[in-house]
Amino acid sequence: MPTRTTFIVAVAVALAGAATAAGAQTYRWIDQNGRVHYSDTPPPPQAARQVEKRSLQSSVIETPSLPYGLQQAAKANPVTLYTYSGCKEACANARRLLDKRGVPYKEVSVDEPAKREELKRVSGDTNVPVLVVGKAVKQGYEESMYNVALDEAGYPKSSQLLPGQQARQADAPAPAPATAARAEPQSAPKLGPYAPR
Repeated sequence: MPTRTTFIVAVAVALAGAATAAGAQTYRWIDQNGRVHYSDTPPPPQAARQVEKRSLQSSVIETPSLPYGLQQAAKANPVTLYTYSGCKEACANARRLLDKRGVPYKEVSVDEPAKREELKRVSGDTNVPVLVVGKAVKQGYEESMYNVALDEAGYPKSSQLLPGQQARQADAPAPAPATAARAEPQSAPKLGPYAPR
């Protein structure tokens, strides 16, 4: 019957072996007959036709930047917040709520006509703020309405972000045209209290 000391020594040896293997190099090589070999020692110079030196450390899985539950919610129900530079209090409150809950979201400013058209396709209107959670579209800002949409989408009720991580991602600005073209007159959008003017 093994003693406790024998068991502890066996575990220590196994852990030491695992640590050594984690930093080890492996070699993949093909011999003259076309057979593929894998080993932890270099192949004989005359026997190898093609040699690849690999580090086992390169196959270590990196820790994701977001907690797993948050990643799953963001993948299943991505969040986009449509705002406008003239929208102060309501848009600031919407951002604050998303930041407080640590929800990864993309912010799209509808200052440009193309972005206003995008907002119109999404929500049927140009009033802001508009929160899109997966397929759910919430117009205006009401804290309880936003929280219900985020809860139903599986987002945590409080932030799980690490210190220094940011939830918000600003929308990339549209590329500037190669030549300045004359702007075509556009039909006036339906204006609400926070709509772009």
